[in-house]
Amino acid sequence: MQRRHYDEMRGADGEVRAHFRALADWLAETPVERVAEKRREADLLFHRVGITFAVYGDDAGAERLIPFDTVPRIIPKSEWTQLGKGLRQRVKALNRFLHDIYHDQEIIKAGVVPPEQILTNDAYQVSMLGLELPNRVYSHVAGIDLIRHEDGKYYVLEDNLRTPSGVSYMLENRKMMMRLFPELFARQRVQPVEHYPGLLLETLRAAAPPSVRSPVVAVLTPGQHNSAYFEHAFLAQQMGVELVEGGDLFVKDGYVHMRTTSGPQRVDVIYRRVDDAFLDPLAFRQDSLLGVPGLLSVYRAGNVGLANAIGTGVADDKSTYPYVPDIIRFYLSEEPILENVPTWQCKKHDDLELVLDRLGELVVKEVQGSGGYGMLIGPAAEKSEIEAFRARITANPANYIAQPTLSLSTCPTFVEEGLAPRHVDLRPYVLSGKEIKLVPGGLTRVALREGSLIVNSSQGGGTKDTWVVD
Repeated sequence: MQRRHYDEMRGADGEVRAHFRALADWLAETPVERVAEKRREADLLFHRVGITFAVYGDDAGAERLIPFDTVPRIIPKSEWTQLGKGLRQRVKALNRFLHDIYHDQEIIKAGVVPPEQILTNDAYQVSMLGLELPNRVYSHVAGIDLIRHEDGKYYVLEDNLRTPSGVSYMLENRKMMMRLFPELFARQRVQPVEHYPGLLLETLRAAAPPSVRSPVVAVLTPGQHNSAYFEHAFLAQQMGVELVEGGDLFVKDGYVHMRTTSGPQRVDVIYRRVDDAFLDPLAFRQDSLLGVPGLLSVYRAGNVGLANAIGTGVADDKSTYPYVPDIIRFYLSEEPILENVPTWQCKKHDDLELVLDRLGELVVKEVQGSGGYGMLIGPAAEKSEIEAFRARITANPANYIAQPTLSLSTCPTFVEEGLAPRHVDLRPYVLSGKEIKLVPGGLTRVALREGSLIVNSSQGGGTKDTWVVD
């Protein structure tokens, strides 16, 4: 049976939705050949700029271009306003949660979240206990993945609070659309996103030690072999700050310094794109060559800011996700504006039995998985895949959660045979400094294969520009 889905462009009656009319008129009057030519031009320009990502395990990390679709996804401003309220609420509560679990642990005492969910979580860092952070912010940059179901409502699919990526594609996609199709922007008012680097820099400076008046910010990258290296370099350049690797930084006299051609320079805030385990070989993995020896001691002394904070992974673990609505109620005394997708936790006996019984119709994910890896989409899987996954779940139930197979909304997409509907999701970026801010839109990811629900670039997905229009 073919699943129903919400069409972003057309209503159930087939009529074009009001916010899509200007684009629909343009598509009707524009020859397909011109759109195809512009798409080829976009590919060429992206190659020149070097907007690629590495696919681990594929030809030793071969570089690929993320496919860019020239048909934007459009959201009316009224809808975005409500989404923004829900995103701010969710991130505010998650930052409150992170502060609490490293301080008074009131949520555990209240019995809202089981202690083992937090205290035995692989991402929980005892080194963060009692540490006071500026503005009590732990996740300065959050990427919240949203999908729209067939009922027309947005749902949160997952929270990304550690080192969320993809914002460079949001910015480059907009720049590309303005270059290729300026006439489209003349037809309607599209809310801007190009001020994101300025907001990001403002957010990072707010994470500096309180005594520092003009904080020096640096972006810490694992290096050019990392899949998101383009983004690290791009954001450093856009903010006008240094891009550094672990070897460029050192600790002396209780502070972090950066090696420069004019001598050492103190660094006050590090926007780190390196995982917790590799940040400091003296505190975490001893074999790490990516981090800075002694960094944790400087951080704990309050002499450097880290964005995002160490230990944020407890809040975006997929096994924590089912508790987020209660986390919002506990800290904010509010009902969640954005709903979760129904979720079964395989560590619970009854949930495990249900999941194993319905494996062929559910989506199953590893609790620490990302990038579309370590997951099973039951309806699209071969019987052998399902049985292999059954054995993995049975061997380690606590490592998996399961959700119903939702019907992601579709948006017109330019594919080889012309315009066709393809499934999309949305990742808005939420910045938490002295205030919570976000630019209108986000990264729309699109599953380019017909019928596919996997939008991750590592799994063959592409991206679209996202327009919030008046």
